[in-house]
Amino acid sequence: MALYFLDYDLRKQRDYQPLYDELARFKAVRMLESSWCFNRVNTSAAGLRDHFKQFIHADDGLLVAEVTDWATYKVLKSPSALATA
Repeated sequence: MALYFLDYDLRKQRDYQPLYDELARFKAVRMLESSWCFNRVNTSAAGLRDHFKQFIHADDGLLVAEVTDWATYKVLKSPSALATA
């Protein structure tokens, strides 16, 4: 199982709900205002990027990265929370 970070920049319309709903379906943990993490198997960062693009607008930004090492400071919730989620 791989850990992925997803960061977004919703620019003009700022319609967050479709993205939030899909992140909830993925059981994602919100680390910072626009940063989430979740576990996934049998996928890639590019595949996840393509999946999540349907939940944002064409002018928005999206970053998906597979993470092997991480450290946090003053986050809303740590990626280690996924072990108990």
